[in-house]
Amino acid sequence: MVSRVEHPAAGYKKIFETVEELSEPIPAKIIGVIPSWLSGSLLRVGPGLFEIGGQPLRHLFDGQALMHKFDLKRGQVTYYRRFIKSDAYVRAMTENRVVMTEFGTAAYPDPCKNIFSRFFTYFKSIEVTDNCLVNVYPVGEDFYAVTETNYITKVDPDSLETLKKVDLCKYVSVNGVTAHPHTDSDGAVYNIGNCFGKNLSLAYNIIKIPAAMKDKSDPIEKSEVIVQLPSSERLKPSYVHSFGMTDNYFVVVEQPVKINLLKFLSAWGVRGTTYMDCFESNERMGTWFHLAQRDPASYLSNYKFRSSAFNLFHHINAYEEDGFMVVDLCTWKGHDFVYNYLYMANVKEEWEEVKKAAMRAPQPEVRRYVLPLDLHKEEQGKNLVSLPYTTATAVLHSDGTVWLEPEVLFSGPRQAFEFPQINYSRCRGKKYTFAYGLGLNHFIPDRIVKLNVQTKETWVWQEEECYPSEPVFVPTPGAIQEDDGVLLSIVVKPGARKQSFLLVLDARRLRELARAEVDTIIPMTLHGVYKP
Repeated sequence: MVSRVEHPAAGYKKIFETVEELSEPIPAKIIGVIPSWLSGSLLRVGPGLFEIGGQPLRHLFDGQALMHKFDLKRGQVTYYRRFIKSDAYVRAMTENRVVMTEFGTAAYPDPCKNIFSRFFTYFKSIEVTDNCLVNVYPVGEDFYAVTETNYITKVDPDSLETLKKVDLCKYVSVNGVTAHPHTDSDGAVYNIGNCFGKNLSLAYNIIKIPAAMKDKSDPIEKSEVIVQLPSSERLKPSYVHSFGMTDNYFVVVEQPVKINLLKFLSAWGVRGTTYMDCFESNERMGTWFHLAQRDPASYLSNYKFRSSAFNLFHHINAYEEDGFMVVDLCTWKGHDFVYNYLYMANVKEEWEEVKKAAMRAPQPEVRRYVLPLDLHKEEQGKNLVSLPYTTATAVLHSDGTVWLEPEVLFSGPRQAFEFPQINYSRCRGKKYTFAYGLGLNHFIPDRIVKLNVQTKETWVWQEEECYPSEPVFVPTPGAIQEDDGVLLSIVVKPGARKQSFLLVLDARRLRELARAEVDTIIPMTLHGVYKP
């Protein structure tokens, strides 16, 4: 899978540039044959506005949210995009400046106000952003764009119109939730977020949003906390970007990247402070794995799993087998926060400088951890993992902790397998064979990868000067094989006359079936969903 492609022309910079929304969908030119059964919409979201009023937005996760849609209907394909009309976006456009502090960009008081107004604004609480640029997913019969704060935004999947802003704090005790929920087979949605626990300590609440209601009421209004997990540090919860879920358990990985709560609570009174300023790394902590039972919901406090330090953003999958929990993760070695390397000044550097920064950053690795679910004191000091197909180990220590060592499923120098996808409807929480991901070459997305997690074999789609997005798996109707389906990815090719296209790959062979070209640059998208 190791990439041999270099990027001296720096075409990748185009995916980090501001674009305008479209007034109407534009038709695409189709090359190849799109499967006749593929009829629906690929919905994506990501940053689309990278500067406001002449002020550049500093971090990759600061750009204002832009919704994208490729429609596939009756052999025709169209492309459309609109900005999400969040409060952060509308007010920024109205005042021509950054009004809400974003992940790495601070909001400043209006320079047109007099000195006394500005003085009091410095010490007024700055609002939490509702810039939902990370993901879009269904809740009941509706679709929501999300980030990692307590705000989610309802959008119309057909017109991409912004419908309403929802504050989850009104319904459940969370300060924010991840942008990577899980959806159960019955349609219920599960997510996790930080909250205040007992004695004002921080904890993690797993919440449930029920499936679509028969009375057509809003399922979000029926949200509930189903289980709470403690934080290993009272006032410094770990940054949690995703989690694992099987039929019987939740798996939460507590990494050494921490949110300093005291700094966070006082930050908005300090001029120029951002969310990024509130992160710190605990060099001594390592990494903790927490288990919670789903039914009846309870935190399994007697299970204390530890490993060496790593950054974690995306779980691939987790499943149970023969008394073990298998957890597959996209990791970055060490405690240094990867987001420190994703400032716009870094990712838009010349290629040689991008490579130098990637050399300093934590190195990526796909890992498999195995957690024994049945522990006995007399088994101290030996490897408890008996699954025949993995080299991952788990050793019980005298203090009751279980030390985990992983099996490496993929590792390449400065080559990441990230933004993972699986055949979710079939394999979530179950033993599986294939994962699909976006290949990052020194942080630059330049290929799509299929990984066999059992044999470690990889397949790659890659084309010169092409920059794809997260591949979304869509199964063939009535499929028998796990990998019978297609992958959908938005690809940008800045040097070509047709500048962007929807790529349709045969998921089994990673062979191109078709592309739908549009004559416009499409900035990077983060995550999304296929709506049949």
